This record gives sequence, C-alpha cells and structure tokens, in this order.
Amino acid sequence: MVLESLTTDAVGSKSHGVQQDKKVDWHSLNPIQVEELLNTSSSTGLSSSEAGERLERYGRNVLTPKQQQSVFIRFLLQFHQPLIYILLIATVVTILLGEYLDSLVIFAVVFINAIIGFIQESKALKAIDALSRSMALRAQVIRDGKRCNIDAQELVPGDVVVIQSGDKFPADLRLTKLRDLKVDESSLTGESVAVEKSVEPVPHDVVLGDRFCLGFSSTVVTYGQGKGIVVATGDSTEIGKIQQSIAGAEELQTPLTIKIKKFSHLLLWVIVGLSAVVFAVGLYRGESAVDMFMVAVALAVGTIPEGLPVAVTIMLALGVSKMAARRAIIRKLVAVETLGSTNVICSDKTGTLTENQMTVQDIFAGNSTYHVTGLGYRPDGEVTAGEEAIVASMNKTLQLCLKAGMLCNDSALKKQEERWIIEGDPTEGALLVSARKAGFMEEQLGKDYQRLDSIPFESEYQYMATLHTNQPNVVFMKGSVEAILERSALYMQPDGTTTTLNKRRILNEVEKMAAKGLRVLGFAMLEVNDNLKNIDHKSVSAGMIFLGLQGMIDPPRQEAIVAVRLCQQAGIDVKMITGDHAVTAATIAGQIGLMGRKENGKLVAITGRELQALNDRELEEAAEDVAVFARVAPDQKLRLVKSLQARGKIVAMTGDGVNDGPALKQANIGIAMGITGTEVAKDAADMVLTDDNFSSIEGAVEEGRGVFDNLTKFIVWTLPTNLGEGLVIIAAVAFGTQLPVQPVQILWINMATAVLLGLMLAFEPKEPDIMSRPPRPANEPILSYELIMRTLLVGTLLLIAAFSLYLYERRVLGASVSEAQTVATTVFVVLESVYLLNCRSLVRPMNEIGYFSNMWVYYGIAAMMVFQVLFIYVPFMNTLFHSSPIGVMSWIRVIGAGAILFTIVSIEKAIRFKVAERKARHS
Repeated sequence: MVLESLTTDAVGSKSHGVQQDKKVDWHSLNPIQVEELLNTSSSTGLSSSEAGERLERYGRNVLTPKQQQSVFIRFLLQFHQPLIYILLIATVVTILLGEYLDSLVIFAVVFINAIIGFIQESKALKAIDALSRSMALRAQVIRDGKRCNIDAQELVPGDVVVIQSGDKFPADLRLTKLRDLKVDESSLTGESVAVEKSVEPVPHDVVLGDRFCLGFSSTVVTYGQGKGIVVATGDSTEIGKIQQSIAGAEELQTPLTIKIKKFSHLLLWVIVGLSAVVFAVGLYRGESAVDMFMVAVALAVGTIPEGLPVAVTIMLALGVSKMAARRAIIRKLVAVETLGSTNVICSDKTGTLTENQMTVQDIFAGNSTYHVTGLGYRPDGEVTAGEEAIVASMNKTLQLCLKAGMLCNDSALKKQEERWIIEGDPTEGALLVSARKAGFMEEQLGKDYQRLDSIPFESEYQYMATLHTNQPNVVFMKGSVEAILERSALYMQPDGTTTTLNKRRILNEVEKMAAKGLRVLGFAMLEVNDNLKNIDHKSVSAGMIFLGLQGMIDPPRQEAIVAVRLCQQAGIDVKMITGDHAVTAATIAGQIGLMGRKENGKLVAITGRELQALNDRELEEAAEDVAVFARVAPDQKLRLVKSLQARGKIVAMTGDGVNDGPALKQANIGIAMGITGTEVAKDAADMVLTDDNFSSIEGAVEEGRGVFDNLTKFIVWTLPTNLGEGLVIIAAVAFGTQLPVQPVQILWINMATAVLLGLMLAFEPKEPDIMSRPPRPANEPILSYELIMRTLLVGTLLLIAAFSLYLYERRVLGASVSEAQTVATTVFVVLESVYLLNCRSLVRPMNEIGYFSNMWVYYGIAAMMVFQVLFIYVPFMNTLFHSSPIGVMSWIRVIGAGAILFTIVSIEKAIRFKVAERKARHS
C-alpha cells in the first residue's frame, strides 16, 4: 500500500506526527499525485473508519508539550554554584564544632541568596503552550463524501479540509481547489502582504514563503475560499517544526554569567588551596584542629563575595526599570547585561526599521515622473515635480491617475486620536493618501463620481474595476501593470488627448521604479455609455486608456536611521533579515544606512533560496559580510543566528511571528515586538519593545552598557574587600595571632556593605563616551590588568590598616579581643565607604564626573555608618556578631586610615588617566 510506505516516513509516526528522515515536497506535486500518495479523494475525502485507523496510527493533531522542571528542582538548582558549596560546607563544619550561631548566620546568607535568585529567575518559556493553544480549533472536513465539522485535533493525513475567509488553517494542506484565496502568513514567514494562493505546483527548492500551493497551520485566510488535503499534522507541520526548534534551542549563558562562572571556579580552587595550606601550617605549628577549622572557615567566608549574587540581581532589576522607561520591557534579567555586550543586531524590516505603512513615493503620468513627499498614512505632503509642488498646475492625466486610485478603492483612511489608520488593504490606503496630498477628498470625489458597480479584485484577473456616474459614465481600473497593459490600447497625454500606447515605454518606467524597491500598480480608465449600469470582465477586456503608474514602499522610520547610525558608531553591526523581496529589502537597507557587502555601489541581498545552497563555512562568511537577507525561512533565521555566534558574535534578534520563535530563543538576546508580535514570539523573547521601533533597541543597548559599566564598578569595588579579608586571616596565621575578624563579622561586612554601599553604584549616570566605544569582546575578562593591580593595591591597604589597628588595640592599648575585632571590622566598613567614591568612575577623577551627580552614594554611606554604629553599640548586635563598643579615638584612627586610602587611590587614578589621555592623543 502506497500510504503505508509513504506516510510512516514522510507524514509522521504515532508520536504526534514527528517528521522522519524521508521527506516529500508536497508543493512540487500536483493534486492528483497527492491524492494517490495519500490514498484519498478531494471529492469524497476519507472514510470514517480509515480516518480512525490513521488517527490511531499517527496520533492526534497536537503539538507535543515540553516538560518543565518542577518548582522544587528549580529552587534546589539555586544552590548549584561552586562558591555556595563552600558556604554550605562551612555551615556544616561550624555546626559540628558547636558554633551554632555562626552556622545559622552563614546558612541564612546562603538561603536568602537562593530565594532572591529563585524569585528573579525567568519563568519557564511559555512558547510551546502558546503554540498548542493556537491549534485548538474546529475544522470543516469531507468524510464519507459529506461535509462535517470536527475537532481539529482529530485531523489526519489525507483528510480533505474546506476553508474560507476568517478561518485559521488547522493543519498543513496541499491546496486542490480555491477561489481568490489570500492568506496572512506574516506570523510564519514574515511576509507583510497577504499571499495569493494557487493550486499549481512549484519547484521543490523554493523557500517557505513561495510555496503558494500550500496552506500552513495557524495562518489565517483573509479573503476567498478553498479546499485542500492534509499533508502534515501535529509536530510534522511547519509550526510543529518551529516548536521543535524552540524546544531544542540551546539556553545560552550571557557574557557576564560566563565570566562570573569562570571567576567562581578559579576562586573555588584558590580558596580550597589556601584553606588547606593555612590548616596544614597551623597544625604544623601546634595549633588545635578545631581552631584551624574555624580559621579555614573564616578564610573561606572572607574570600567569597557573598553579596555579589544579590547585588548583581538587584542592579539588573534596576536596569529593567530604566529600560522600561525607554519602551523596552525586559522579561529575563540577564538580558539587561547581554545588551551591553551585543555586537550584532539582526532586525526584521516591516514595522521595526520601517513605518509599516505603505506610502506612494513616485507617480508616472502624462510622460512625466512625479515625487510624493511625506511618510506613512498621515496625509501631510505634496505631489512635486522637481522641487515645486504641482497641485495648482496639475495636468489632466495626473489628476485622473490619482482619482482612479481613490475611487477604485474599498479601503478607508481615518484619524484615530493622533494617529492615522487604514481600514482595509494597506496598498489601497497608500493610494488614498497620495490623492489626499494632491487635494482630493473621498467624500467630495464620491459625490462627483458616484459608484454604480464594481468588479472586485480576483487573483485570476489581477485587477479591480469600478463604474461611476459622469458625463459620460466612466470605468476606473487598477491592478498589476501587466493586467492593465493587456487591456489598454491608448495612452493619455498631459493635455487629455490620447495616442497609441507604447507598452515598452511603460515597462521601462516600471523597471526604474522596481529598481528602487517600489511596488508598482497600473491605472486605466474607459468612458462608457451613460446607460451602462453594470460591468463585468467582458466590459473591460479591451480598449482601456492607460493613465499611469503609482510606485509605493513601506518607508524607513527616520528615528531608525539615526539609531542605526548610533549603533554602527558604537561598533554594532545591524543586519536585516526579512520575508520581503530582495530588491525591496536592499533598497530600504540602503536608505537606512546599513553597512555590508556591495556590488555596483548597492547592498547585496542574499535570498533564502541562495542560503540553502551554502554550507556552514560559506554561511558563516555570508552572515558576517552581508547586511541584507530576504525571503528567509524560519530554519534559515536560526542558521544565520548560529553562524554569527560561531564567529564569536553576541547576537540580538528581533521578531514578531511564530516563525521567529526558534531564532529569538537561540539568539543571545531575543527581542519581540509588543504591538504586532505574536504570543509565541513574546514568550520566546528576552525583551519586548512596546513601540516596535528599532530606535528603542538602540536606547536599550545604551542602558545595557550603562548597567554593565556599573556592574563592573561594583565588582571592582567589592573584590578588594574579599582579598583584604583573606589576607588578614593568612597574616593572623603567619604571625600566630587570633583572628582580627570572625566569620560572622566577615559576613556582616560583605552583606551589609554590598546592599548599602555597592548597590548605590547602580544609580551612577552613564559615562559620556558610552556609545562611542566598541562593544566589550565576549572573551575579555571583567577586570583589565590596570583594575587587577588596583584591586591588589586596595586589598593590601585594607590588610595593612585592619591588621595594624587590630594589633595596636590589642598590644598597645590592651583592648579585649572583641573590641579589637570590632575596630578591624569597622576599618573594612569605613575604607569600603571611602573606596566607593573612587569607584564611581573606574577611569575619571571625581571632578570629571561631578561630586554630586549621584547623591545615592552619599545616602548609602550615611546609612552604612548608622548600621555600623548599631553593630558596635547595640547589645543584641554585640551578641549576634561578637562585637563590642569602641572609643572615639579608635574611630579617629579608622577614619584617618580611610583618608589615606582615598588619597592613594585618587593619585593612582589620576596618573593612569593622564597616561591614557596621552596614548589617545598620540594614536
């Protein structure tokens, strides 16, 4: 049986129609071949019994849901970090040693970190659920020779489905019969204009958007009706393949998380190594094992930056609120930081880089070409010849060409609050706007030319015609240039007289407009007898008078042009990946200012069909060199993103349709459109633009760089503390003294200062050169050589200050251990507060950035001092953290140490700043 051998391999298996190795190009077969291969009939369909057998064999027409991790597992994974392991071990060790209060404080820090991480973690992707919901519908099928209505989940390969305007395709169909069928496939292919369908087969290697004889699951019929045979259900449909791509896309780590992970692993081994050495040295010197365990715990706690995860999470969350103000809604926290490292933006064309409003730009009528000013549906602009508006001196042919566009039209132009919108076809809307710009109004023109009859647009004829009252009555026609020329014999001159039509001349003008990426329509008229009240195709089959051409395009957003220039200035490549045609895409890309491979001075556009022929290496080269990719299929978008990532790029990808889901998830940062975007695209994305505007991406990149800068400042500020704490512990072992700071006191320093001091850097204004420097290379470490040296300098100063003042309190002043440890703890708090001022800019001195440009720093320092006073003088805090009150002179010595640190670091920064300026001048 043919069906048995074919459908098991090509249509699907029982696991919801999962696609197998063997593949049938249904679009390249004619309807009769499809019927034979699937053992069905377009007229009678399947029998109920056969449909039941196939349902049992191939499974229901549903998408396989993705299994998610349980809430409990996701919470446990918050503890799956190398540095957390050390703290958990420290908790256990302190319990075994009977230090229950210390173990409670250490575990509390770990637990709080886990809760914050769990709350802020992005929820599991909802894309698959959204896709599944999109298939929950009914379908009209022919079974046993009768039409019936069934649940779409019961459809099987070979079923015959009837569809009409407003229906959503319930599965992938090979169309066998249709009438004027138009389908909105924008959610799947990215094509902005409804596609006219056909029953004729197409070559096997055409891209998805050109398979005109197929109807795809979840796409919507906008006009007409048709019938087709189900060729794929469930996971085997094109939308099902996208689901599998989304489910299989790799969850990528961000540059910062990768760097922190590497840093954590390095720190893990350093901590383990140092703790082991310190423990061994202590035992060798005769110290007790219990005491040395506590020293090792103190060293581990001191060198782990406990406050870092919390601070990173909160600083990213603050970045989210800043981006929301710039119309970019962040769904996943890590997207904030990723934006700052992005070096390639792959953008859709329609609505993102363009207005998504068709606009007439050129008109050819009466032997002359005219330009139409203004953008979008707002009827502000003029019809010009050269630099001058020609409304007052408009010739008769141009008038009639514009009138034909307004009268032979079923759409409406309306003002909605401050926006102009089109009710109906965008192409017809563009014609209304161009006529308005020449001074014509629909209401008045409708009175002068009352419509008597019309011939609606049909794909078979490629034109629309309307009959109007006049003296004599007149027929206006618009449509494809070929269809209009075929029915025209005469050509109207500027003065209204007619002459023989030169079709070659008209086609030359069409080629000029098409070369500019314009979509061209032809216009004609025919004067008829006043008694004629109805028209048909025969009435307008010949003798029409050709009036002219109108060329239109979806124009680029002016703010997108500026944003693209700023991105390129910042070292970010912008690439256009669209479902539109190559010439149109390349034209728009040139107007926007994209930079890429050129031929004959024009940007090269690679089509999806050409991409199919490229191997992985060739595709990587093309992805890097070419700026425009047109007629691209969903799997090709995914390949392009992977190819760029293979070259080490940090890729941001925009999208709005179901077809964009896999690429949005695969990209380092997926950006969905908030207005036109499907739920699938939004759920797969990391960020949603509320205004669908490319300029909002540029603003988000700027904010992302600012967040990354401030995160780096926080890391540079916090690491010297951990280094200093570790060095103090090692120094205590080396000199045989008691620990200057206890483990719980170290936790107090690390957590309190991280929240009250370090987080204030999140409010630091963006550096002035933030969008004039290239993106940070993905493999570049967080800390440069200069910053590592500064970390060592400050860590050493903290060691000297804390250890020397501890010894001074103990050996010179005879203070208790608790009092001396409190002084050492206060040294860390005060010196960190002072160093915070140095970290407001890693390069510029205070006078360059403004002493009071971030008042939050001073509020944080004041709050930290209040809490430190509580730490020192409140009995409850004394019990919890083993602290004791200290005298005024101790405070003065600590503040003096802070002043010395601030001076030394300020001098170091000033020297490096001058050296950097000198290098920049010489280069």
